[in-house]
Amino acid sequence: MALETWLAYFAACWVISLSPGAGAIASMSSGLNHGFRRGYWNAVGLQLALALQIVVVAAGLGALLATSELAFGLVKWFGVAYLAYLGWRQWQAPVDELAAERAPRRPERPLALMLRGFLVNAGNPKAIVFILAVLPQFLDPARPLLVQYLVMAATMIGVDLLVMAGYTGLAARVLRLLRSPRQQRLLNRTFAGFFVAAAGLLALVRRTPG
Repeated sequence: MALETWLAYFAACWVISLSPGAGAIASMSSGLNHGFRRGYWNAVGLQLALALQIVVVAAGLGALLATSELAFGLVKWFGVAYLAYLGWRQWQAPVDELAAERAPRRPERPLALMLRGFLVNAGNPKAIVFILAVLPQFLDPARPLLVQYLVMAATMIGVDLLVMAGYTGLAARVLRLLRSPRQQRLLNRTFAGFFVAAAGLLALVRRTPG
């Protein structure tokens, strides 16, 4: 991959990652509930799903998902249901008085947060179709494809890890400002609304004919 091609791809990765979506919402929710160091495991799960999606595209299975109504629908409605479930969980999240010196509520295990992030990204078929549309534009057919896919995967995942760190850290800092149950309840329900909105937007996604 030529340097100028990689730089263009690098810039595109930043635009893609910075665009708010279900991954950003999940990262902020994890940072809010568990702090940065624990909540960032959610971002690791997001990247595992992203890596899997790139492998699917590189193996040619992404084309099947793009053309199969059944496969697209199964993945999409799983994603819709899971985002709605996360919204319900966030709405039901307990609130308690936070003193300045008190730690956040008991965090989930890193593995659970990784699985949560993985399912958020894996349940979005549009992401695979999007990767299928974007990655080939930066590939040089005259050069080894495996090396190019590895470089592109490392670049996209590296950028997204940085962006999700920003979202997670921002929410973790906001958590320290919360003092009353009313403030916590309002923030929990705001994030619940975000998750449900993301589920609604995903439900409206249609497979592009072709």
